[in-house]
Amino acid sequence: MSLDDMTFDLQRPEGWAGGVIFASPHSGRCYPQWFLAESRLDPQNLRSSEDAFVDRLIAPALDHGAVVLTARVPRCVVDLNRGPDEIDPLVVAGAVPRVMSPRIMAGLGVIPRVVSQGRVIHDRPIAREEADHRIARLWHPYHQALSALIDESLRRFGGAILVDMHSMPRDALAHLPRPRPDFVLGDRNGVSASPRITKEVVSAVTAEGFRVQKNTPFSGAYITAAYGKPTRNVHVVQLELDRSLYMDEKKIEPRPDFDVFAARFSRIVERLAQLRPDDCQRAIAAE
Repeated sequence: MSLDDMTFDLQRPEGWAGGVIFASPHSGRCYPQWFLAESRLDPQNLRSSEDAFVDRLIAPALDHGAVVLTARVPRCVVDLNRGPDEIDPLVVAGAVPRVMSPRIMAGLGVIPRVVSQGRVIHDRPIAREEADHRIARLWHPYHQALSALIDESLRRFGGAILVDMHSMPRDALAHLPRPRPDFVLGDRNGVSASPRITKEVVSAVTAEGFRVQKNTPFSGAYITAAYGKPTRNVHVVQLELDRSLYMDEKKIEPRPDFDVFAARFSRIVERLAQLRPDDCQRAIAAE
């Protein structure tokens, strides 16, 4: 499989109802043979970084008039929720990052050093030319598509709402007091989305009986920071879902009751697909 064959899938409804975009930048599972051959890890361990099956969970958004953008490229090949300049010098030979962010130091830059539980992907750094090639052929096409969708939504509807969908390992919540949340909503502490949008997302989740927590431990990463501009009527909410609710995390397989959970989750998707950015713009003007 070439790099050109594994970027993203963009699905449009028959009629885009009102500027809502659902995206899953970490559910890609098209692993090229050259990458598997170079990795010290087996495919099962590599898949531990996936937001597995999230693309299936958000697919019903199409039926409710929202656009769906899902990655095909795996996160461990290139991370679409990182900035293109978040280069780890331990991964890319000769790289000098502009800033050594906590994500880079953890091995989670745009070209990841590790998958979950700190397992190292490669035995040796890759060439800078290879890193640049991955970013040019995989990272940029996804973000060009996302930027174009937001611009189109601004023209057609006067605003845009992006639900940036992710999943989190159950053990990522182990340090939190019980009862632990089922979802973590990230809006960069109110910076990437209006209070109205955040409130509506929380309401949609809790209406289905799920617990939701805001901005802890995940407040949002590159996508929320780069695209969330409430003053332009562009609102981005990162929504993290506890993987154990719908999948066997060790086997990376759907749970036997996956369809039951998916039906429940689809009602959240339906409510979010009905959000309208022009409503929240009026709310901002009134405040």
